[in-house]
Amino acid sequence: MSTLPPLRLPHAEILEDPEILEPYRFDESHVAGDLPLAVVKPKSREDFRELVRVAKAEGFGLVPRGAGTGKAGGCVPRGRVVVVDMGAWPGGIQVSNQNLTLTAPASAWLRDVKSAAEAANLFYPPDPNSWPLCAFGGSLATNAGGPNACKYGMTRHWVLALDALMADGEIHSFGIGSVKANVGPSLAQLLIGSEGILGMITSATVRLIPKPAEFLTLLLPVENFHELLELPGRLCANGFLPSAFEFFDTAVLSELRESGPEEARRLPGKALAILEFDDRGCTSEAFIASLTGALGPVSEHLQLASESRQRDQIWNIRRLTSAFLKERHPKKISEDIVVPRDRIPAFFDGLEKLGIPAVTYGHLGDGNLHVNLLAAGEMEPLELERQVMDLFKLAVGLGGTLSGEHGIGLAKREAFLALSDPGQIELLRGLKRAWDPAGIFNPGKVI
Repeated sequence: MSTLPPLRLPHAEILEDPEILEPYRFDESHVAGDLPLAVVKPKSREDFRELVRVAKAEGFGLVPRGAGTGKAGGCVPRGRVVVVDMGAWPGGIQVSNQNLTLTAPASAWLRDVKSAAEAANLFYPPDPNSWPLCAFGGSLATNAGGPNACKYGMTRHWVLALDALMADGEIHSFGIGSVKANVGPSLAQLLIGSEGILGMITSATVRLIPKPAEFLTLLLPVENFHELLELPGRLCANGFLPSAFEFFDTAVLSELRESGPEEARRLPGKALAILEFDDRGCTSEAFIASLTGALGPVSEHLQLASESRQRDQIWNIRRLTSAFLKERHPKKISEDIVVPRDRIPAFFDGLEKLGIPAVTYGHLGDGNLHVNLLAAGEMEPLELERQVMDLFKLAVGLGGTLSGEHGIGLAKREAFLALSDPGQIELLRGLKRAWDPAGIFNPGKVI
């Protein structure tokens, strides 16, 4: 292993014991990384200045890391790098009811960000599946999504301003804490979802909205999975925009019933959707009657969660699905392709024609489908690579993309480079050269 020169950071914690460094080789993806030279937990601007100076002088990279819950290998070390664990970065969560904003450091837990907004009777919608376990900074760097993206969009739609460590070793501010700022291209938005290749986000200000006063949560069981596929487009065309529209195909639902928790074993139908609305008046008889009419014949077995406890049980099952499948199939690979709502039926037709043995669940309302290859660990590597690439090509060919919320990182880098417009890739590389001339930030990722 390459040696690291002595780091003299005034306030940072520095970890160099190989046994302690070992877990930093991994995130929640299937990608395994190299052992980093060290892990640094900065606590001051002085730490960052010196760290950047030494990284440039010695030619090693800096890999940002939050809680390590990413699914694309974005924080996985590759090559001669130091992992920068942002977990000790100082700062508190501040909510402004007057400005409808929240400011928090990258080290804050996303669950605490959402709770702080809720305590002020406000709402921060981004809710990736890992929201109880992930860091706020990681959710910004990866532009996290989740079920609420169906109505409220991705993390980037909520970011007003941020602070970030840049290549000069200083922390710079981008944007202001207000909804209107029109002074050229938004540099803050370039950092959101960039996976740390342009700089490291240290804090951010996000906008909030009043907390929804009502929730209507429904289970929609069907006998034929394909009955669900046209519903997202149909609902939107009839003026209904769910705050979430999740689904389980027949195979996933069967696995949950067979080995899931007790409440999962009671789930109805051969396939199943979870619909949720948070519009004012959504619990009224008039709203439900109108919704039932828009759904058509499949609404015959519609079930309403009549109390908050039932709603919580339904969402607990949905949120444990990924971990449950991972436990049952440790070597599975889960992709998160996206197709437009009106192309969802065409996607599943194409998947069937390709003969890819996959099971699916996820965000049907916005076309972000978690396609799982459960037998990936038993497949020949070249065959697995072919099937994954065919899956990506199918999504892209239908006007979609190869990742809706997991990002690119190391896991999808080669596919991203192969399927993207070469002109777009060159523009991205030009941005990388301009923002990070020495190439120290998260080297080897995305582009």
